[in-house]
This record gives sequence, C-alpha cells and structure tokens, in this order.
Amino acid sequence: MKSLKVIVGLALVAVALFVIVEEQLAGASADAFINAQVTTLKAPIAGRLDLEQRPLGAQVKKGDPIGSIDDPLADDLRLLDLLREQDETQAEVIRLEQALAGLVRSIGQWQTRAAIYKQERRNQLQAEARSAGSLTDAAAARSKYADFGLRRSTRLSERGVTTGEALEQAQSLAELSRLELRNATEEAAETLIALSAADKGVFLGDGYNDSPYSEQRISELDVQRIELDAQLQARKAMLMAVGRRIAAERLRVNELSASSLESHVNGLLWTYLSASGETVQRGQNVLTLIDCDSAIVTLSVSESVYNRIGVGSSATFRLTGDGSTMAGTVIRLAGAGAASIYQNLAISPSEQHLQRFDVALDVPALREDPQLRCLVGRTGRAFFESRSMDWLRRLWG
Repeated sequence: MKSLKVIVGLALVAVALFVIVEEQLAGASADAFINAQVTTLKAPIAGRLDLEQRPLGAQVKKGDPIGSIDDPLADDLRLLDLLREQDETQAEVIRLEQALAGLVRSIGQWQTRAAIYKQERRNQLQAEARSAGSLTDAAAARSKYADFGLRRSTRLSERGVTTGEALEQAQSLAELSRLELRNATEEAAETLIALSAADKGVFLGDGYNDSPYSEQRISELDVQRIELDAQLQARKAMLMAVGRRIAAERLRVNELSASSLESHVNGLLWTYLSASGETVQRGQNVLTLIDCDSAIVTLSVSESVYNRIGVGSSATFRLTGDGSTMAGTVIRLAGAGAASIYQNLAISPSEQHLQRFDVALDVPALREDPQLRCLVGRTGRAFFESRSMDWLRRLWG
C-alpha cells in the first residue's frame, strides 16, 4: 500500500511537471493586454470651455454631451454690415413704393382730366360744326340773294333804267357772296374733319400735336412709372438676396458664438487636455476618448513563435485571474521595436515588450460581451497552440 502511494505521488508529480513544461514550450505570449484606439476631441471654435462633470474612465456613448464652448467676442462685423445694408435697401424700397404710388395717383388725375377734355372738346367741335353749318346756310342765302340782285340790275341796266355804277355794285356783291359761301363751306368741312379725328382720339389744332397736353403728360408719367417699377423690383430682389445672406451669416455667427461638444464614439473618457473655464482656440485638443468598438489585444512573443504564426492564424486569449478563454485571430504582425504603431492606442508597450515581436489579435468577445467591453488595460496571455489541459480549462470555465 505504501509503495502504491509512492507510485501515485510520483505519477502526479510527473504530470504536473509535464503540464508546466508544456505551458512554457507552447506558443504563448510573454505579455498581452487589451488595447483600443484613442480619438481626440478638438475645439470647433475659439472661446471659453465648459465641460460636463465626468470622472476619468467614465463611459460615454456616441452623441453624449461632453461640454460646450461659448465665445461672446465672435466676429459679427459682417453681420452688422449686412443688417445696415438691409435697412438701407428697405428704406429705398419704401421710397420707390411711395414714389410709384404718387405717380399712379398723378396718372389717374391726368387720365380724368384727359377724359373731361376729350368729351368737352368733342362737344365744342360739334357746336362749331353746327355753327359752321348755320353760317354756310346763311352764306348760301346771301349768295342766292346777291345773284338775284345781279340779274335784276343787269335787266334794268339793259333797259337803261339804272346806271352802270349800280350794276357794278350788284356784280361785286354777288362775287363777295360766292366767296363768303365758299369760305363758310370750307370752314364747315374743316370742323367736320376735326370732329371725325376727335372721335378717333386724335385732336387737330394749334398748340399740340395729335393729342392734348394731358395725354402727353400721361405718356411721360407712364414711362417714369415703368422705370420706377423696374427699380423697385430690382431693389426687392436685392432685399431678398440680402435677407438670405443675413440668414447664412447669422448661422455662421451662431456657430462661432457657441458650440456643443459631443462624444463621437462609444467608449471611455481617457484624458482631459483642457479644463473648464479655460479659453481654448479653434482646433485645440480638449480631451481624448477610447473607442471601445475598436478593442483589440496587443502582445509580444518570441521570435520562434512569431515565425510560426501569420495573419489569420487562430489564437486564444485568457485574462489574468480568469480561467475562461476567448477565441481570437491574428490581425497584425508588427515585428520588433514597433513603438510607432502605438501612437494612437490607449496603452503603450513596455521596453521589454518592444524587445520582443509585436502581434495584435482581434477578439470579438471584447466588443460583443457587455461584461468584457471597455476592459482596456487588463492583462492576460495569448496562446497559439492547443495544450493537453485545454479541455480541463474549458470545463472549469
């Protein structure tokens, strides 16, 4: 019985030594830690910084408020110039509208005057036509009477009853009567021509062309009205354009006067590069955030292990103090002295790490499992070969 116990003890010691030696000889990392991309939040404008009260390491979601920047001294000179231009243009529009309204009223008054003139002028011409007709009839009657007197004087002269002087007077009177009739007829015709032209809107006479002064004045005012209306429409178009420019400038000034800071990643508040109450400049770094959606595992291995693996090789990762393992894939082989690739990562490697060969793993569980998210900085080990005790670790985990 005592010999059996010795044999069993030796067997257990042998198994333990085998496991230890296998662990050391297996393709394992010397160190491994969870890492993630670091992103910097910059000030979009210059001004006074006011940050939300959050401790370092606080979790943030995309769109969460981080703080705000206010600039009471934002440059608004251009906006003031545009507002002054708008006031001047508005005043010019009002002036043109008033001038145009005055012209329209004046045109209306002249149109009323022209209508009255046309009607009264036609009435005058009709009266002149009737008067000319009466004068023509009177001249015709006098001419007829003179012709009758001439014939009688001629008969009496032939009989020797009257003298030659009486005959000559009768001849002169008859000739004068015919001339008066012709003149009266022509004046009547002239009056009828003027009346016919007036019916067509054309007035004949001395002192004006083909229309009365009122109509000529209406034409002049209408030309001025058209010019003023064109100027008014141009000013209104300018006013609308200035309004659009003012709206755009107000938006620009508002953006320069105040701006909110929001998280653009799902992650952790990593470092403050500026403090609340500080005056920051546009583009200045305010704080850094860890993007937990970019979590990876960075590690270093010996040269022999490094040369046995490649991008796409399978691996397992185990957190220190935790027996469970997580599947991963090699996504980068950076070699020895790969310090530059850590410039945008949260955790920088040690000097011993840089003396070995750098490897990066993609471990989906670090992003998908809520309990494993954002464990940046946690250490562990990575393995690239299966080991005899993996079944026990899986069972224990």
